[in-house]
Amino acid sequence: MSAKGADRIEFTFLFEGVRYRPTVKRVPREANLRRARKQLEKIKASIATGAFSFTDEFPDYRYMKELGSEARGARTCGEIFDKFMQHCESRIEKNDLAFATFDSYRKILNAVWRPKIGEELFKKINTRLSSRSPMRGSSPKRHNNIISPLRCAFEHGYRDHREKHNPAAGLKGFRITKKDRPVVDPFTIEEAGLLIAAIHLDWGEAQANYDEFRFFTG
Repeated sequence: MSAKGADRIEFTFLFEGVRYRPTVKRVPREANLRRARKQLEKIKASIATGAFSFTDEFPDYRYMKELGSEARGARTCGEIFDKFMQHCESRIEKNDLAFATFDSYRKILNAVWRPKIGEELFKKINTRLSSRSPMRGSSPKRHNNIISPLRCAFEHGYRDHREKHNPAAGLKGFRITKKDRPVVDPFTIEEAGLLIAAIHLDWGEAQANYDEFRFFTG
């Protein structure tokens, strides 16, 4: 950290062999230099904990586009989705998540949310997430299916930023009423008989007896 001309103070970073020198617009008087030294100590502490964000600390840095996401400390929503899905895969391995749930999350994030916000910076997403997806006019069940993976992914992403507001927390699900549920269409007695007979042939008497018991006891 040092004075840079008459009205700026410069910080120096080294990342993967490349030197970056962002500045802040402050006259390098002793009071401002002391302030900058305190800022530098906070930056070092946040780097040590993995919470540092180059874009938050130096939003006007002219070469920001040349920094990769790791150097910026600012990930896109797509990168957050990737991390979330990796987390879900680890849960499957621990028998803590069903594959059907994982697959549903993956399909909805890829089909609905990546095209909308995948390239945007995660921490720059505002609270109007509900207007970013094709949820309006959807059934309550589809609405809930669309927002659930996003809420889970954002909750996972904000674990490292507890001090910041999670905009997905404001996405509310609809209550599923009786009229929203599909009409029950049970098998007829004839259909049940055909199924049980086929199970006898394919799976044997024990399995057929079990399924017959299930049919007629509900």
